[in-house]
Amino acid sequence: MFRTKTCGELRIADAGQSVTIAGWVQRVRKMGGMTFVDVRDRYGITQVVFNNETDADLCDKANKLGREYVVQITGDVEPRSSKNPNIPTGDIEIVARKLNVLNSSVTPPFTIEDDTDGGDDIRMKFRYLDLRRPAVRRNLELRHKMTMEVRRYLDSKGFLEIETPMLVGSTPEGARDFVVPSRMNQGQFYALPQSPQTLKQLLMVAGMDRYFQIVKCFRDEDLRADRQPEFTQIDCEMSFIEQNDILELFEGMAKHLFKELRGVEIKEPFLRLPWSEAMKRFGSDKPDMRFGMEFVELDDIMKGHGFGVFDNAAYIGGICAKGAASYTRKQLDQLTDFVKRPQIGAKGLVYARVEEDGNVKSSVDKFYSQDVLRQMAAKFNAEPGDLILIMSGDDAMKTRKQLCELRLEMGNQLGLRDKNKFACLWVVDFPMFEWSDEEQRLMAMHHPFTHPKDEDIPMLDTDPAAVRADAYDMVVNGVEVGGGSIRIHDSELQAKMFEILGFTPEKAAEQFGFLMNAFKYGAPPHGGLAYGLDRWVSLFAGLDSIRDCIAFPKNNSGRDVMLDAPAALDQKQLDELSIAIVEPEKK
Repeated sequence: MFRTKTCGELRIADAGQSVTIAGWVQRVRKMGGMTFVDVRDRYGITQVVFNNETDADLCDKANKLGREYVVQITGDVEPRSSKNPNIPTGDIEIVARKLNVLNSSVTPPFTIEDDTDGGDDIRMKFRYLDLRRPAVRRNLELRHKMTMEVRRYLDSKGFLEIETPMLVGSTPEGARDFVVPSRMNQGQFYALPQSPQTLKQLLMVAGMDRYFQIVKCFRDEDLRADRQPEFTQIDCEMSFIEQNDILELFEGMAKHLFKELRGVEIKEPFLRLPWSEAMKRFGSDKPDMRFGMEFVELDDIMKGHGFGVFDNAAYIGGICAKGAASYTRKQLDQLTDFVKRPQIGAKGLVYARVEEDGNVKSSVDKFYSQDVLRQMAAKFNAEPGDLILIMSGDDAMKTRKQLCELRLEMGNQLGLRDKNKFACLWVVDFPMFEWSDEEQRLMAMHHPFTHPKDEDIPMLDTDPAAVRADAYDMVVNGVEVGGGSIRIHDSELQAKMFEILGFTPEKAAEQFGFLMNAFKYGAPPHGGLAYGLDRWVSLFAGLDSIRDCIAFPKNNSGRDVMLDAPAALDQKQLDELSIAIVEPEKK
């Protein structure tokens, strides 16, 4: 055998055994006539001892080892005189008898340790080295365990795992597609799927009843910490169900993952919060419920006192930060600068402190009597030592979203967003449509196949903007980890939906005729949900970004700096595809 033990499995009970290990050199330490070599593999680290007095040649060979050399070592397991309680193998060491250098290594560009000295760019360029770090490896192990638990759970519920194509037709109604030219069909293009949405609906028409797939999806959109151009969905669909059936089954799946992978048992049902209420109370359709600071509306109290900013506002609202009245003027100015950042876009911030005697000290004192300020504080149930932060604007929805950013920032500053605490909920009853200023028309908030709530269907003809959808998102700690909807299974209702979205009958038939035709052959009521696997893993691993739970991620510009992709094609390939590159005009 090439090795008899891994570098992570030896314990004090193995003392006296002769073993062979193989792995990478983590570090070499010389102490007098002894040389200590830490050898690492996927499973852990084992210390190996070379003694100059018993075998000078072998010790000299060990002294020439460099970081990341690949070695095979045979020796005897002995108890360590100086134990290391920080590693599982810390009670033992191997006294070496043989050393075989399997491969040398140049000095790596950063240290292969949890607390590495490598920045993001260099680690992404040498990702194969970064993956050797235990912290990153553990994320991939967690990802593996999660996919195994997902498969076990869904198999136990009667789901079939069915693959769908990677080369599909383009559906530009949603996010931008990644397109793939066809050599055999000149001038025509496939698209990489943004999701298997229509295909899994066809599987329901085909009678598969319960489908799932752990599937790659692709969206050519701007990136951020929780978004990559290619990502992995746990994609599911069910027939002969109602919304409650789906919520209960996948809530059960979430609880199963929490218990098996994090040791967290959640017994109480997840809160179900209507979208309109989430926006009113938290300014977000993915509210972080680990802490309070719910919005309080103040129009009735703060208007009509001569403070023009409030008197002319369409919305005045605030949050109460418990115990934060100690914030200095400098800290309050920094919060004001925070909400004025371009990505938030607020014009300013008003603050009020509740003092020990119950009086309220505010940045707008000269406009308000102490009686009015006390009334305002009472709406928050504010107590001495609390800090009230107020924002206003001429667009209620926009101002609530700005206030949401402030709420999250205060949650961070006050240590209320503990990564080891989990708050789970469903956000339900989303609007069916949203207005696009760019397109100057209504767009589907989720996708065109979402079923409207039955009681709202009559409003499709009279007030489509007011129609609610049978759509739902699961939110954990302010992160949307999954979402779905009940689907339209009636071809006439689907045609009506396309009409509202501005599709001509010809355009609808061209893009989705296959689905509408399938509905004519007895489509069952159906619905589904897709979980974001990358987001679940990053949540369980306590990461701020999904990149470190993906083996080979893209950077913030959508580039793979290791493979140097995307890259230009050579002219021969372009000629085969009948593609000409048009250089953009220089500005």
